[in-house]
Amino acid sequence: MRTSSILGSALLIAASSLVSFSAFADDDANKLKIQPTGRILADGALFAPTQDGRFANGVALADIRIGAKATFGNWMAKLDVGYAWGKIGMKDVYIQYKFNPNNLIRGGYFVHQFGLQSATSSSMKCTFEAPITDTYMNATGRNLGVMYLYDKDKFLAGVSAICGTSLTTPANNMGVVSGGAITRLLYRPFNTPGTIFQFGLSAWYQTGFHNRTGEKTSTGYFSYSANYPTRVDQVSLLNTTIDDAKGVVKLSPELLFSKGRVALEGQYYYMNVNRRHAFKPFISQGAYGTLRTLIIGDKEYGYSSADGGLATPKPKTLECVLGYNYTKASDAKAAIYGGITNDYSVTFNYYINKYMLARLRWSYTDLREAGSFDDNGHLSIAPRSHVNIIEARLQFLF
Repeated sequence: MRTSSILGSALLIAASSLVSFSAFADDDANKLKIQPTGRILADGALFAPTQDGRFANGVALADIRIGAKATFGNWMAKLDVGYAWGKIGMKDVYIQYKFNPNNLIRGGYFVHQFGLQSATSSSMKCTFEAPITDTYMNATGRNLGVMYLYDKDKFLAGVSAICGTSLTTPANNMGVVSGGAITRLLYRPFNTPGTIFQFGLSAWYQTGFHNRTGEKTSTGYFSYSANYPTRVDQVSLLNTTIDDAKGVVKLSPELLFSKGRVALEGQYYYMNVNRRHAFKPFISQGAYGTLRTLIIGDKEYGYSSADGGLATPKPKTLECVLGYNYTKASDAKAAIYGGITNDYSVTFNYYINKYMLARLRWSYTDLREAGSFDDNGHLSIAPRSHVNIIEARLQFLF
């Protein structure tokens, strides 16, 4: 039996158990409770330059989601469906059991613990969008799998087993199902509001993806990509496909420090894709840093222990965030030229109330060393380019 089939059976058994338990619930503590969830993100953006035709000023409903959370005793299930650009897609779909306040296990399709960015959802990034490096390396993309999480006092540990990333491709169409393991380990000697310090290390190993055509199965591949940091326009920034891939290793140390109104966050990423047939491995690196300051409202940053990151500031708080991101997706030794980019940004976040948040952001993003080979094997490197983006967002979450 394939790994995905085993996971599917486990989720079905857990769901059946949840329904069975609710049928026999007698007291308030064990009643089934259902809470609707949703979000709407309305974005507007201006770009400069626009002469090359890649960018167009405009507005968009960047993300619309609707879902629900169901709880029953120590059990919890979540279903989240998203709509954007005429497409409907599944987001979080999982079942969770909490043994006690410090230990839980979760199975399904969700973001597993890997790095500091896994502490916040896509709509709650303090820099408006996730760092380009994190998006490119798919560090916090959703994966089908099971995760165990330990969270107590000065330590947090997440350990996951994953089997691919898709809810739309049957296992037999893959030929060989990708599988792997992820972990995030944190030590936080100070984690009280106003004084926070933590450092940690995340690690990831995963075997290659495969496509099956007839009786033949591909030798393995990975695809990594990232768009420019806006949802109003969909313009590719970094793009690489690594063929003849055996497996990938990702390592990411992280650091978080906060004192009073100021917080510093940083993370480094290293990715190595090992390949078959004497092909050189593909190595990619990146890093980001953010300096956050509370201008009005909150006078100190809080901490979210279960997520391993800063808590959302309180309503009526204005925050300023300075950000920098570097991503290297080109490796001459592997003859892969996905590009090299720098991204600078200034973001203002105003937390209106419990449900609403307004953002304003300026960013400068450049790109160099992006190239491709023609049919004769000649390398063509695109000219260096850049874009300035001014964008605003009003978001509603419940």
